[in-house]
Amino acid sequence: MKPSRRQFIIYSSASLAGLGLSAQAQAQAMLGEAEPAAAGLGYKEAATAVDKAKFPKYADGQLCSNCQLYVAKGPNNGTCAIFPGKLVAGPGWCNAWVKKA
Repeated sequence: MKPSRRQFIIYSSASLAGLGLSAQAQAQAMLGEAEPAAAGLGYKEAATAVDKAKFPKYADGQLCSNCQLYVAKGPNNGTCAIFPGKLVAGPGWCNAWVKKA
């Protein structure tokens, strides 16, 4: 049985959509505290774990979720302009924190 043009288009579209989802899932991995960029900015997944002696800029109440660089993507995570292609924890913090306008 010879496949029709319609079947070819349907199967091709489904395959390409699957590739797009796979690439998107890889691009949205969570940022780890040990990654060089994160470690350099003192990123912590929980702001309560920030070493206040090492990062005197930190103040209670500063969270990734209330930073101007943060865009929520889920209830507890989102993206940050400082860490492109990664998700950061909403209750986290890093030294690049900027008060949301």
